[in-house]
Amino acid sequence: MIGELNPGLILIVGALLIPVAPQFLRGVITLVLPIIAAYHLVNLPLGNMGIIPLFGYELVTLRVDRLSFIFGLIFLLAAFMAAIYALHVKGWVEAMTSQMYAGSAVGAVFAGDLVTLFVFWEITAITSVFLIWARRTESAFNTGMRYLVIQVGSGVILLAGVMLHAHATGSIAFDQIGKITLDSDWSTVPIATWLILLSFGIKAAFPLLHNWLQDAYPEATVSGTVWLSAFTTKLAIYALARGFAGSDLLVPIGATMTAFPIFYAVIENDLRRVLAYSLNNQLGFMVVGVGIGTELAISGAAAHAFCHIIYKALLFMSMGAVLYRVGTVKGSELGGLHKSMPWTTVFCIIGAASISAFPLFSGFVSKSLIISAAMKEGYFWTWLILLFASAGVFHHSGIKIPYFAFFAHDSGKRCQEAPFNMLLAMAIAAALCIGIGVAPGMLYDILPYDVTYQAYTTEHVLTQLQLLLFSALAFAVLMQTGLYPPELKSTNLDSDWFYRRLGYNIAATLLLMSRETWRGLSRAATAAVSRLERNINRSHNPESVLGRTWPTGLMAFWATVMLGAYLVLLYFR
Repeated sequence: MIGELNPGLILIVGALLIPVAPQFLRGVITLVLPIIAAYHLVNLPLGNMGIIPLFGYELVTLRVDRLSFIFGLIFLLAAFMAAIYALHVKGWVEAMTSQMYAGSAVGAVFAGDLVTLFVFWEITAITSVFLIWARRTESAFNTGMRYLVIQVGSGVILLAGVMLHAHATGSIAFDQIGKITLDSDWSTVPIATWLILLSFGIKAAFPLLHNWLQDAYPEATVSGTVWLSAFTTKLAIYALARGFAGSDLLVPIGATMTAFPIFYAVIENDLRRVLAYSLNNQLGFMVVGVGIGTELAISGAAAHAFCHIIYKALLFMSMGAVLYRVGTVKGSELGGLHKSMPWTTVFCIIGAASISAFPLFSGFVSKSLIISAAMKEGYFWTWLILLFASAGVFHHSGIKIPYFAFFAHDSGKRCQEAPFNMLLAMAIAAALCIGIGVAPGMLYDILPYDVTYQAYTTEHVLTQLQLLLFSALAFAVLMQTGLYPPELKSTNLDSDWFYRRLGYNIAATLLLMSRETWRGLSRAATAAVSRLERNINRSHNPESVLGRTWPTGLMAFWATVMLGAYLVLLYFR
């Protein structure tokens, strides 16, 4: 029945119309689908629906509660804004896969069981890679292959965990899976729980599992990066909030995520890669909120995910517009673009103010929920790290992005302003950033829990303004003294260098071993054939081995052995 239809399926099924639709209708379809899905969502009642019996288990294809509602709503809003931004795209592949990607993320949010979650989890991986490959460069193809391996691998790990979990508990319900605390005996935690947490952690870009994000997002198309920034990682945050809320193991993981990207972002020259690092930083705040696990913290994580999707999309939109018009987003090659792209400059500054948590902008009213929850629950050192990370994100995203792209030295580049559809999408996102920041009650009313929180207290406002002031002062001093890392054409090595280098060496060694093994087997097979020919030549002698009468079963056995050996040799060829 239509009343039990997962809203994500509206986007997935509707996207199948795009390849057969005329060019002028494709954009209309991409705009209408999120609107229809959002209308369907707001009219759904709370509860479990779409229940399907399967092999003694129950698939719950639609579970609506306050946690899934807020994530589903922001996903559909992000899909609508991204569709406007991508109206200039002519090909149908990117238009279709982007809608299916968004639909699978929405579908996963409303999955009430782990099997349904896994299905949508894998669809997000398969559809999103086309947003990278659509750039049609060799680098994008190689990056897309690495991205696909990581994302599909996350799904394989999830499936293994689900199977073990179902065997151990007899249930596939997607509820609280475990609560892993720092003082608990980790040896008693089921392997299924660890596997599911690992699969969520890969998509959430946990430390040392994060490199796919900085590798893939800057290689996507101009609009593809906007789509990618909205769904994959925030789906992982939702999954963590659903399955591992209150696992304080996540607190130090999240705190690490907020801090380490700052250092990479400061020295990075590619401004879309800078935003990818700052995305990792912002995810850390959400992971900390999930780890703390109180109603205030979980609501803070959901609120920050909501705001982050909007202002991060706005920042990626502005840098995408620069890439579209100028052909580069290298900080060393830009500057002075405020003269040619004034509206894009304004929208970028609004996004920068939002991510930096300026008062009256959306980031301030969401991030303060998590920071307050950390202080309230006694996570003093985590609270200090979050303050440091807040200053750092202002340093590299709030200042560096607009400064080096639109101001700094004049690069002499002159171009047209961004196309109207891009400006319209940025205007909608900018209006939401300001609207939520000025009137946070609209956001607080749809949070997973009823929380009484006042963001605009004298203490909160003054603390944040002081933090921003000192960060801006540090940037100015570093720039004036020449100590700020210059924007250079360079490739910065991250932790993935170690296992990618090690993986390459292992693959090369295995390839060499297989080649030598094949050569050895070939020589052995040649010698065996020669001996067989000599024996056949002597087979006229009834006393010889081959001249005797052999039982049919034994002959069938040796025929099977020879066939098996042939298949083995063929496999290693």
